[in-house]
Amino acid sequence: MDRRGFIRSAAYFTVAGAGVLVSACGGSDSSPQGMYAFGLGVASGDPKDSSIVFWTRCAPISGSAPVDLRLEVALDATFSRPVALVDLQAVAAYDFTVRAKVTGLAPSTAYFYRFIAGSDTSPAGQARTAPAAASAPAQLRFAWMTCQDWSVNHWGAMELMAKEELDFIVHLGDYIYETVGAAFQAGAAEPAHGKITLPNGVAMGGAALHANTVDDYRTLYRTYRGDPRLQELHRKWPMVVIWDDHEFSDDCWQDHQTYSNANVQQTARRRAANQAWAEYMPVDWGDVSFDLNKASYDNIRIYRDFRFGSLLHLVMTDQRLYRDDHIVGEAAYAQMMGNDPVNGSDSIGSRYFVPQPLLQQFEAAATQARGRAPSILGATQTQWWKDTMKGSTATWKVWGNEVTLNRMWLDMRTQAPAPFNQLYIVNADGWDGYPAHRAELLGYLRSQNVANVVAITGDLHAFQCGVVYDNADPATGKAVAVDFVSAGISSSSFYQYLRAGSAGTPLAPLVATPQTFDGVLRLNNPAFAYVDHNAQGYAVATVTAAAFTVVFNKVQPLNADGSKPAAPLAKRTRITVRAGTNAPVVEDNVA
Repeated sequence: MDRRGFIRSAAYFTVAGAGVLVSACGGSDSSPQGMYAFGLGVASGDPKDSSIVFWTRCAPISGSAPVDLRLEVALDATFSRPVALVDLQAVAAYDFTVRAKVTGLAPSTAYFYRFIAGSDTSPAGQARTAPAAASAPAQLRFAWMTCQDWSVNHWGAMELMAKEELDFIVHLGDYIYETVGAAFQAGAAEPAHGKITLPNGVAMGGAALHANTVDDYRTLYRTYRGDPRLQELHRKWPMVVIWDDHEFSDDCWQDHQTYSNANVQQTARRRAANQAWAEYMPVDWGDVSFDLNKASYDNIRIYRDFRFGSLLHLVMTDQRLYRDDHIVGEAAYAQMMGNDPVNGSDSIGSRYFVPQPLLQQFEAAATQARGRAPSILGATQTQWWKDTMKGSTATWKVWGNEVTLNRMWLDMRTQAPAPFNQLYIVNADGWDGYPAHRAELLGYLRSQNVANVVAITGDLHAFQCGVVYDNADPATGKAVAVDFVSAGISSSSFYQYLRAGSAGTPLAPLVATPQTFDGVLRLNNPAFAYVDHNAQGYAVATVTAAAFTVVFNKVQPLNADGSKPAAPLAKRTRITVRAGTNAPVVEDNVA
């Protein structure tokens, strides 16, 4: 048997300490090669200065019997210098996925890992631990990504990302899309991405289906993770992941979907989505929690933080599980407009292009009814966020923030006929839609003098960089942060959504071209330093004590024949924020 410093094992999550190893055991047996498959590759995640989580899926070629396997972690690619051998078992109850946290590792050290089942071996991955807590790294480099809809466009951005030199990757959600054949997925997709069949999908009208059971959500993760480009990112770098909405349901809140004005509560479906996410993500469950025996929708907690020496503190928040209903409820808005409050879909007016006075009115009523303002984070997570941000001693406080923090208003009061002559909140599913809660958090940063705060954001399907003020008026507020929003890997752009939805309305001239819309939004929101709302791609941050520098990598669309472009890169935009300032400096079209 191996001698290990410490081991705690369960069918779901194993914790093992690196130690002196004498012999190999566990996964190796006399079965012939080809009995077990590692078809989804390997992954690592949640890097700390002394630990990393390692993940794989190992399924039997036939049958559903448990699979005994072994994780090997070493200091070299030949595995001649092992530091941990961990016996694991993949079982059908968790879709044959396994995850193990190895502790006692050295900081700022590259490790190699693989899994062995019988005579079958997984691909070898690599991962680097975080710098020691007391160290002062000269530089860190990480990418972040979001919104990788399988069903539209292409994943060439992942090919570009795989060529970067990084320490880790952050995924800000929409790792999967729960729908197949929805209207927003009507565009072409690269030939490598065929149609997905959900075993228990529920019809949504037309050809659209949404995932409903744990088998549906598992099917989505297996399909997405089956792409070798996504596998390569997981193989090369540890990933820190959080979810947004599509891991459960579009624009969701708690366990409610928003496909119709009824906002139907779907606890079993929410729990199924939670379980599949937990099975397929390389998360350190020693820091957070997941309890299948808890019957409620919030049987999982995933907000957490990571320290990379004294240089960077990464604070990841969950902006779906604890959020209150959108302030202007769809059913209430539908009744105001004489529409069907149950089966209709009044997202326009309630979640998008919401008249600002109406939002104020509804927020005041909701605050009085609840005894508090509606929130995105919920009370417990809000306090945790405040304590974490205030207590951080890192040079850069980086907020892993799923939805847009930048102000996005559109003033049509003098440009449109009634009833369209309104001041609009463009996206009330983001922080603009919860103004009191937004002001509470940003006001806290100001009152506590929390400096060098950068938000890294996804969700919007656009590139943005803006200065964030402690109130909605840049003329009177104080700058407290900078929000960098990355476009989606493949999802249809925010501009394309608006153009499709505004046809035949007074908004149509404002989205005549992408450049027109970008100009209109910047004119209405002077805190923006950069916008590109017709984009796909990813972002890379280079962090030093002196500056936080982001490069937006925009990719080309599909070729006219529907194929993926051979050279995916369209352009790069570099934006730099110097320490001690909230003043982004933009360099467009850089090499």
